Amino acid sequence: MPPPPAITILESPEATQKILEAILDSPNGKRAVSRLARTCRAWLEPALTVLWRELDSLVPIIGLFPSHLLKKARRPGLGLTTTPLERDWDKILKYGGRVTKITYDEISNNVSASIFPILEEGRPRKYLLPNLQHLTWRVTSPDNLDRASLFLNPELQGLVLHLGAAGTRFPTLPAFLADVGSRMKLKTFSINYSVSLPETFTDLFLSQDELERLTVVAPGALSPTIGKWIASLPRLKSLQLDLSNRSLVAVDGFFSQLRSGDSTPNSVESHTDSGVFSGEEVDFTEIRKSLLDLTGDGRKGAFPVLTQLQLTGQASNVAAFLTHLSNPLTQLELVIEDPPDAEDWRDLSSVICERFGSSLTSLRVGATLSSKFGDLVRSTSRTAPAPSRLSLEHLSFLPVLRTISVDLPESVIFIDADIEHLAASCPNLEEVRLCPLARFSAANPPQLSLEGLAPLMRDCRRLNTLAVVINAKGGSAEGSASSKSLNWLHVGHSWVTDTLQVAILLSHLAPHLETIKWFTERNRPGFVEANARSWQKVSDILPHLQNLRLTERRAVAPQKEVVVEYVHVVAPRPMVSDKAIDATVVVVNRAVEVKPSTAESSVQAFPSTNNRDRETQASPACVSIAIDAAPRTVETEVDATPEPVIVESSSVAVQVQVESENTEPESRKSPINCNGSANPVPLASSSFLPIIGLICRICISFSLSLPLATFRFFKRLTIREGGGQDVALDTLNVRP
Repeated sequence: MPPPPAITILESPEATQKILEAILDSPNGKRAVSRLARTCRAWLEPALTVLWRELDSLVPIIGLFPSHLLKKARRPGLGLTTTPLERDWDKILKYGGRVTKITYDEISNNVSASIFPILEEGRPRKYLLPNLQHLTWRVTSPDNLDRASLFLNPELQGLVLHLGAAGTRFPTLPAFLADVGSRMKLKTFSINYSVSLPETFTDLFLSQDELERLTVVAPGALSPTIGKWIASLPRLKSLQLDLSNRSLVAVDGFFSQLRSGDSTPNSVESHTDSGVFSGEEVDFTEIRKSLLDLTGDGRKGAFPVLTQLQLTGQASNVAAFLTHLSNPLTQLELVIEDPPDAEDWRDLSSVICERFGSSLTSLRVGATLSSKFGDLVRSTSRTAPAPSRLSLEHLSFLPVLRTISVDLPESVIFIDADIEHLAASCPNLEEVRLCPLARFSAANPPQLSLEGLAPLMRDCRRLNTLAVVINAKGGSAEGSASSKSLNWLHVGHSWVTDTLQVAILLSHLAPHLETIKWFTERNRPGFVEANARSWQKVSDILPHLQNLRLTERRAVAPQKEVVVEYVHVVAPRPMVSDKAIDATVVVVNRAVEVKPSTAESSVQAFPSTNNRDRETQASPACVSIAIDAAPRTVETEVDATPEPVIVESSSVAVQVQVESENTEPESRKSPINCNGSANPVPLASSSFLPIIGLICRICISFSLSLPLATFRFFKRLTIREGGGQDVALDTLNVRP
C-alpha cells in the first residue's frame, strides 16, 4: 500500500521547503505556516526552520526571554527589567540557531538601545546567531555601528550597511571594515554612506575575492582605485553604483587604471595650453570618449563574469558608463532622473542595444528618489505640468529580451507607434510593464489605445503579462491579432467608455485571458469611479464572449485546407569576421568539499490504548505464615503441704492378728505391734515380696489421697487404759 501523499512529500526536504516557502509568500503566510507547525510533529521542524530563517527585526529574538523579565510582554523591544540568568537564555539558544537572515533598522525605533549591553555582557556563547548568513544594519547614530559586531560570526556571507543621514560621519567605520575584511569571506556587500569612503577602503577589502554582489553608493565610489579593485574581482556577477551628481570626467576616471597607459587619460584630462594660449582652453571630453571607443582599452579582462548591473544617475552619465563595458549583460536596471533629456535618452537606448542587444534578457527603468519627490510636489500644486513622452522607437533589435519595465512618474505617455516598434524589436517578450501607476487628468488623457496593443498580440507569441494605461475605445482588430499566451492584464487608471465594444475587442485580442485588474481604491490619487465601474462590467462580460469566440474558432478549424507551397529561398550569406581567440589554459586550483546528503528520520511506536490508561500488577500473591514450634507448657501449682491434725492419744499396745487361709509355719509369721508396725521377721522365701509391695502402695496412696473428711468418718476408737477396754475396729475388719 503506498504511503499517503503528505508522507511522500515530507520524505523530500527540498519539496517540503518549496511548499512552505510558497505558503509563506502568500497573504498571511506566516500565520498559515505557524498553524501548520502545530498540526503534527512531521511538519514542526521544517515549518519552524522556514519561520525563523528570515527576521525583519530583533524583536522576535528579544521576545524569547521569559515574560517576567520584559518591561512589557507585548512589546519586548522596550527592554528588560533585570539581568537574565543562565536558564533564561535557553529559548534564544534553541531558536537562534535557525536564523540565517536578520535586519536591524534604527529608524523604526522598535528596539531600545538598552538591550544591547545586556546581550553583549550576558550572552552564554560568543555568537547569539551562529548560523547567520546575511545581516542588514541600518543605523543613524555612530554608536550603533559597533553593536553589529554581536552578529558578525565567521559564517556571515552577506552584509548590508546603511549609515546615517546626510553629513553624518562614523569615526569607527575604518576599524569596523577592517574587522569585517579580516575575519570573514563575504559574497554580498553593500554600503550606503553619505560621506566619502575611507581612503584605505580597497586595502581593507583586498582579501574579499569571493564577492558576487557588490553595491557602493557613496562619494568617492567612482575613484580609479575602487574601479580597479571592482574590475579585478573574479566572481563579481552583480554591481550597483550611484552616478548621481557626478561629471563625465569622474565617470571616465573609474576606468582610468584599467587602460594600458595609466597616465594617458590623466595627461589628456589635465593638459591645457599654458602660456600663450591659456585663454583658449580646449574641451577634450568628446575627444577622449572617441579615443576610448576606438581603442577599447580597459575592457579586456575587466569584470570577467559581470552579468547584472544597476546604475543610478543622469541618463548621460549612465550612457557614458555603459560605453566602457563589453560584457554580455543579461539584466540591466537603470534609475534615472525623470524626465530625461531627449538626446540623452536616445544615446542611452542606442548604447544598450549596440552593446548588450544579443544578451540582454531584462531591462528595467525607474526614477530616482528626487524625481519621485518632485512629482509629488507637482501633483499637489494647482498648476501641475503636463506629462511627457518616453519614446521607445530608439530601441533597436533585442532578440532575447523577455522583460521590459518602465516606471517613471512624469514620462508616462506612450503612443501606438511605440508599441508597434517594441513588438517588432523584441519578439520574445514575456512581460511588459509601461508605467501602470500613471494618472491622467481630463486635459491630458492617455494616448495609447486598446487597438494599438494588437502588434504585441500578433508578434510576441510568449507574452504572458501586460500592464499599461490605455484609453479604451471601441474598434476592430485584425483576425490574426490574437494572443494565446496572454493570461494577466493590468489596466490601472485606464479610461473606458463603451464597455460592450471593449469586451468584444478584448475577446479578439486575448481569448485566453484569465485575470484583468484595475485600481479600485477610492482614496487613491487619480481614481475615477466611472472608469472603475466600467471595467467591472467588462470583466463580467468578457468570459462569456471568450467562450463564444473559442467555440467559433474550434468549429472553423477542421474546415480549413492546408496548402503547402514550396518556395525556393536563397539563404543569405552569414557575416564573417576575423577574431583572435586566446587559447591560454587557465589553471585554477579549487577545492571541492563533497558532503553526502543525509536525512534524519525517527519513528515513534506505541501501543494503542483507546485513549485509556490502564495499569496491570503482575506480582504473585504471597502469604507470610509463622509457626511457633515451642512446646506448650502449663504451669500449675499444687499445694502439698500436709494439714496437721492434733489427735489426743495414749500409748496403747494393740495386738492384731491376721487370719489367713494359707497357714504357714510359725517360723514365718511375724507378730504385729500395737502401733501397727510389724516386727521384722526374716524372710525365708520371696513369696512375701508382692504382698509387701501391695501393702506399701496401699498405705502410701491411702495416706496421700484420702481426704481428711474420710478419717473423720470413721468411728473413734475406744481404747481401754491398761488393756481392759474394747476398741471399735469393725470398719477395718480387725479383731482386737
